[in-house]
Amino acid sequence: MENTQLPSLVRRVFQYRDLETESTEAEYEAWRSRFMRKRLRLGLWIALVAFFSSTLLQLGNLLFQTHEFRPDWVRSQVAIEISLLVFLLLQRSSFGRRYPSAIFLGFYWSVTIIPQIPYTLTGSAEPDILVWTLMFFGQATLIPVRWSLHLISQLGVFAYYLGLNTAVGVQLSTPADWMSPAVLALYFFWVCFVGDLSVYLYESLQKAEFKARRNLEEAYHKLEAEQKLSESLLLNILPQSIVERLKSEPKTLADSFTDVTVLFADIVGFTELSSRISPPELVELLNQIFSEFDRLADLHDLEKIKTIGDAYMVVAGLPEDREDHVQAIANMALDMQQAIASFNANTQQNFSIRTGIATGPVVAGVIGIRKFIYDLWGDTVNLASRMESHGIPGAIQVTEDTYNRLKNEYLFQERGLVKVKGKGEMKTYLLTGRKVEN
Repeated sequence: MENTQLPSLVRRVFQYRDLETESTEAEYEAWRSRFMRKRLRLGLWIALVAFFSSTLLQLGNLLFQTHEFRPDWVRSQVAIEISLLVFLLLQRSSFGRRYPSAIFLGFYWSVTIIPQIPYTLTGSAEPDILVWTLMFFGQATLIPVRWSLHLISQLGVFAYYLGLNTAVGVQLSTPADWMSPAVLALYFFWVCFVGDLSVYLYESLQKAEFKARRNLEEAYHKLEAEQKLSESLLLNILPQSIVERLKSEPKTLADSFTDVTVLFADIVGFTELSSRISPPELVELLNQIFSEFDRLADLHDLEKIKTIGDAYMVVAGLPEDREDHVQAIANMALDMQQAIASFNANTQQNFSIRTGIATGPVVAGVIGIRKFIYDLWGDTVNLASRMESHGIPGAIQVTEDTYNRLKNEYLFQERGLVKVKGKGEMKTYLLTGRKVEN
C-alpha cells in the first residue's frame, strides 16, 4: 500500500510546485505589463514634449531666422506628434491595456521611420544616426522590458531603411564621407547590442527581485499566520491580559486578588463508567460535557482554570475585577446542572455533578517554564474543593460567606454543619435556584 501511495504523493508535491511556479510567472507577467504601460505613457509624453519643443524652434526660425526654417522638418515633426497623440489615446484604451507591445512598436517606429518617408519619396535616403541612437538607448533605459521587443523594433527600422528603400530603388548614402557602410553597420550593431543587453540584464534582475519580494511576502504571511495560531493556542491556556504581560515580561507572574469566587465541579459516576466502556468513548463523552461547560463559561464571562480528570474548575473576579463575580458563578453552577440534565436526556446516560463554591482571596499566576498554566492558590481554592468533595451528587454546596452574598437573590437549602478536612465543622448551604431570573 505504501508503494502505491508514494508515487501519488510525489506527483502531488511536484504538481503543487508547478502550480506555484505558474502562479509566480503569471503574477510577474501582470506586474511587467503594468510597469510597461506606465513607462510607455511616460515615454510618449517625453517624446511628444521633445518634438513639440523642436517644432516651436522651427516656428521661431520662421519668424526671426527665415533662412534656417525647414518646412519639411516641421511637416515630419507634426506627423510624429500626431502619431504620438494617437498612441497616447490608444494606450489608455482597452486595446492598449491588452496589447502594450503594439503601442511600444508603434511608438518606436513612428519616431524612427516617419522622418525617413520624405527621403524615400525623394529617392535619396540616409540613416538618422542621432534620432536612432537616442531611441535605441532611450527606450532601453526608459522601458527596460522584453529585450526581444527592443530587438524586433530595431530590426523593423533597418528593414525599412535597407529593405523597402532598396526595393523601390532609393539611393542609400552615409551621413559622412568617412563613415563607410561597414563602419555604419558596426556602429549600429554595438548600439543595438548594448541596448538589448542592458534590457536583458535589467529584466533578469527585476524578475529575480520580484520573486524574492514575493517569497519574502509569503514568508511574512506564513509567519504572521503562525504567530496568530500560536497566540490563539496560548489564549486557550492563559487569559489575554496574562499573555500580554508574558510577552513584555517573560518571567513568573503572580497577583493577589482579595475577592473572587471559585467553583469546582466533579462528574459523579464517571470513574465507574470508565470500567464499562472503551477509552475513546469515555473521552468523547467527557469532551461533550466539558465543551458545553466551556460554552457556559464564555457565556458568563468566566475564567476557566483547568480540568483534572473529570473535575472542572472555573473562577470569576480575575484576572479582571468584577462586582458580580458571586452571582456569575452561581448562574454558572445552575446552568451546569441544566446542561448535564440535557446531556443525559440526549445520550441516555445517568450522570450528575457535585459542585462546590467558595468566595474569598486567592493568589493567581503562572509558574514554571514548561507546560505552564494559569492557576490559583489559597484557602479559598481549598474551601471550594472541599465544598465539592464533601457535597451531595446533583447539588451545589456553598460556604456561609457565599450564601450571605447570594441569599437575597437565590434560593437555598440549609444543609447544616459539615465536617470539612482541615477546617473542622462548617455551616454550609445548598444552592437550589434563582428567586428572580437574572
